[in-house]
Amino acid sequence: MRIGVVCPYSWDVPGGVQYHVRDLANWLIAHGHDVSVLAPADDDTPLPPYVVGAGRAVPVRYNGSVARLNFGFLSAARVRRWIHDGGFDVLHIHEPATPSLSLLACWAASGPVVATFHTSNPRSRAMIAAYPILQPALEKISARIAVSEYARRTLVEHLGGDAVVIPNGVEVAFFADAEPEPSWQGTADAPTLGFIGRIDEPRKGLPVLLDAFPRIAEAFPGARLLVAGRGDTEEAAEGLPDSVRDQVTFLGMVSDADKARLLRSVDVYVAPNTGGESFGIILVEAMSAGAPVLASDLDAFRQVLDGGRAGELFPVEDSAALADAAIGLLRDPDRRAGLRETGLRHVRRYDWETVGADILGVYETVTAGAVLPGRAD
Repeated sequence: MRIGVVCPYSWDVPGGVQYHVRDLANWLIAHGHDVSVLAPADDDTPLPPYVVGAGRAVPVRYNGSVARLNFGFLSAARVRRWIHDGGFDVLHIHEPATPSLSLLACWAASGPVVATFHTSNPRSRAMIAAYPILQPALEKISARIAVSEYARRTLVEHLGGDAVVIPNGVEVAFFADAEPEPSWQGTADAPTLGFIGRIDEPRKGLPVLLDAFPRIAEAFPGARLLVAGRGDTEEAAEGLPDSVRDQVTFLGMVSDADKARLLRSVDVYVAPNTGGESFGIILVEAMSAGAPVLASDLDAFRQVLDGGRAGELFPVEDSAALADAAIGLLRDPDRRAGLRETGLRHVRRYDWETVGADILGVYETVTAGAVLPGRAD
């Protein structure tokens, strides 16, 4: 099958949608399909052979984050040419309501179109206001996918229609088979906690974790916190007491391989996010690596963690509750072992062999002309 995939966000800036598109393309190619991905990218950005760069993206603040988008007359011409030259059996557009390549592709599309909705934003005035502009493009969509029930709910409430829920995928074996890094591993008296995310993006919650860490270090004087992600590390560490500053290590951006090794090394992985999450792919990656997960009690995180059975939850933005939960887990190796075993069983539903097959099933259905539950009339 000849498949065109549109990514709205800049390829050279890490993000959940970009990773999803990348891993989906790799899975499809490995299973014998011909895939082309269109994405914003600077002209000097090294790209995989299946990615076509559509030019520089512009940063736009949205939903508590900064999205790098590509829009305009030149971009529209590139999208039309890519679709025309591609001769795709199916076009898979991610975040079609985003004012970037995805919306341009919706306007230019003909033939079967599958759209995946990633965003969870229950109060998006911008999306409601833009609906009259979006409607003609959205009517071209043959089938809609949402990565979670919360992304589906955002779609239904703001844009109408419905979607089938197919979660984000993870290559479980990649994380499960990674080798721990000895220098990152802790001991019973000096455990290691981990955080991965953009450290200068408040909704990722690093300030909540840093506020909790001195209490954790008081209970475990040798405890360490490993922080991986882009951002201003000096600004992030400003509020840390001098007594624990040396126990927090900022690793900067890490490779996929090092991310897997970090998750295999920590005693507890902490996700202190404060909102705006529709899924929680890092939780699935952590469980795949066998890391016990401690996460804020967001609806999306609760769903990924099977209602709290596959990971501990604490009240959102409550650093004291985070510290208490972390100390309790670190003092209870049996509880951590139980979470590890439950998590490893739970992540099987998110493996790409399952998720990819489900998405391919949607492609096959729309190209055969059948109507799916998420199909626009």
